[in-house]
Amino acid sequence: MHNPKSDGETRRSRRAPLVAAVAVTAVFAVAAGFALTQNNPDNGSPVTDVSAEAKTKAATVLTQPYTKPDLVLTDTSGKKYDLREETKGKPTLIYFGYTHCPDVCPLTMSNIAVAKKQLPEADQDKLQVVFITTDPERDTAAELGKWLPSAGDPSFVGLTGDFPTIQAGARQIGIGIDAPKKEKDGTVVSMHGAQVVAFSPKTDQGYVLYSENTSVDEYAKDLPKLIEGKKP
Repeated sequence: MHNPKSDGETRRSRRAPLVAAVAVTAVFAVAAGFALTQNNPDNGSPVTDVSAEAKTKAATVLTQPYTKPDLVLTDTSGKKYDLREETKGKPTLIYFGYTHCPDVCPLTMSNIAVAKKQLPEADQDKLQVVFITTDPERDTAAELGKWLPSAGDPSFVGLTGDFPTIQAGARQIGIGIDAPKKEKDGTVVSMHGAQVVAFSPKTDQGYVLYSENTSVDEYAKDLPKLIEGKKP
């Protein structure tokens, strides 16, 4: 058990020549009913305050939903993408990760993609899945465009931009990410929260969290409700 007051549990995965460390922030403490805050480095005030209203096997429903990040980034076609405007009124899943991740990121995208294909075609068209890179130096628009169809689904939106902007956007929904670091032995270490945040088409607020351990069946069970803006 880790300290619920910390940012989360750090997990390391090795895949030569890269070392990826994924910091799983918030989910476990939220599931236990703890409130988490992340301090604003400018004034020390809380950026987010997360508490769990209810916990199903897969989903944590929040009593204090997140406001959708105010982010304008670049999509896989090289065009500007205003996250709030493009996903307004649409059921949306947002995940922060990177293409060089050896395990958690591709598995998460794959699980969502498989679950999505079990939906009626009309509902598949409604669901927006947004993957925002935490490693923008390597994850260019072209790189995301090649990776997402193989890791997930061609309809998934991939976004990149400058790291400070991405980091600030992640913090708006309680996800901590650090800039990738190159170690003395040449390996690259990247740390990021591994939650998927679901946003309601009715309120455009993030009201449900999913951990990295969420299965295809669990996503498949919840997606029809998320598409309608209901609690899973």
